[in-house]
Amino acid sequence: MHKPYSKGKVGYVDRLVIQRLLKAADFVVLLVSSVLLFMRTIINISPEQSIGTGFAGICVALSVMLILRTSKLYDVRSLISPWNGAFVSSATAFIVGAIWYFALKLTVLPADKMWLIGWFAVSLVWFIPVRLIIAWWAKSIADAGGFHQRIAIVGGSKTAQQALDMLDGSDDLDIEIVGLFDDRKDDRDPQSVEKFPKLGKVDDLADYARSNRVDLVIVAIPMSAEARLLQMLKRLWELPVDIRIAAHTSKLKLSPRAYTNLGNLPLLAVFDRPLGGWNAFLKDVLDRVLASCMIIGLSPIMAITALAVRIESKGPIIFKQKRYGFNNELIEVYKFRSMYTDLCDKDANKLVTKGDPRVTRVGRFIRKASIDELPQLFNVLTGQLSLVGPRPHPTKAKAANDLYDEVVDGYFARHKVKPGITGWAQINGWRGETDTHEKIKNRVKFDLEYIDGWSLYRDLYIIAKTPFALLKSENAY
Repeated sequence: MHKPYSKGKVGYVDRLVIQRLLKAADFVVLLVSSVLLFMRTIINISPEQSIGTGFAGICVALSVMLILRTSKLYDVRSLISPWNGAFVSSATAFIVGAIWYFALKLTVLPADKMWLIGWFAVSLVWFIPVRLIIAWWAKSIADAGGFHQRIAIVGGSKTAQQALDMLDGSDDLDIEIVGLFDDRKDDRDPQSVEKFPKLGKVDDLADYARSNRVDLVIVAIPMSAEARLLQMLKRLWELPVDIRIAAHTSKLKLSPRAYTNLGNLPLLAVFDRPLGGWNAFLKDVLDRVLASCMIIGLSPIMAITALAVRIESKGPIIFKQKRYGFNNELIEVYKFRSMYTDLCDKDANKLVTKGDPRVTRVGRFIRKASIDELPQLFNVLTGQLSLVGPRPHPTKAKAANDLYDEVVDGYFARHKVKPGITGWAQINGWRGETDTHEKIKNRVKFDLEYIDGWSLYRDLYIIAKTPFALLKSENAY
């Protein structure tokens, strides 16, 4: 059942990530507890029995998790319920373990009754406090709409009406329709469909998505209107969201595997967000762990740099500048100040060039070695930047007196992922100033290549190659 529109920008919490982490934690705890209890409660255990305890522990742990999953106790609705999440899960784990205990009593693993007592204690001590904490956390997320997938509908005619009806008739859908966007204004395209208002034209969707969370865009336009459909998709592809075409009116008989279904509504995939779900979680963990290690390891260099900046010229050690971040949001990026305070250019109206008189002596060195970028590791810890991604550009940066988005068609598509301290463009020779059309076009080209071919391995490769790329610093001023 779709939910009515509500304002806000609560971050989407992918339930699959939560479930995967919880399942992994449950398996480790149940397996280790089961094996240790077997080994402690079997008197004069033999080598054969030692192997058997491991196998029995795996069977017990997997059986408990299978029953929990089959009983939907990993679903969000169970996790936000203290009764289901804590007490039902605990009772289920104990009952399944008890069944295995009595079954194994008839085999070569004659475990003592202390195993059963210990397993009861594990079921209580693990499931009840952990699930109660999760229920407290998940309930606040659910109340704020964090588990709802927020959907924008492009189109406002009969096709959109049919799509909404199909979603409305679907069971167990945690979605929220934020509204409709369409360019036409005539009798075929009313200003609202059901209780959902038209929030603007298609071009307004990009601005809306920057101030309100949108997870999925469904283009509900007849597939026979090919020219209009292509025009819409060309204007939407820069958004960091999943984009699907509602296929319920299509007369094409494609393979069932060509479609994905959202409830009763068949969809054709057009664009996928580059990073989402488990991949986004892994990248975020990698970023924060490595950034923390780098801050610790590089702290002597940062301390010396801060002292040198302060000694050479008056003013703040850290220079803060507004730049474009994920989804074109403005973020404040940190750098060691490399210019004289009264000559700093916060809007980057003029790019730094070789021999630029605005740059201090210390500034020339730290810019050439990219030491001035090290404070951005703190931006990574706050989640504004990633270690690897397209470099964030100042809002008014220009190439040959033209703004970057005026030079490169689809420029803002590079903001479909978080910007990074280093990136694919930087290790391929496009580091430093972008004062010509050719330079910015090539940088964006490599940025989009990185986004389209993202992998955790590529991130690690770029991080490993970055120190060698810094040695080729002829473009760094």
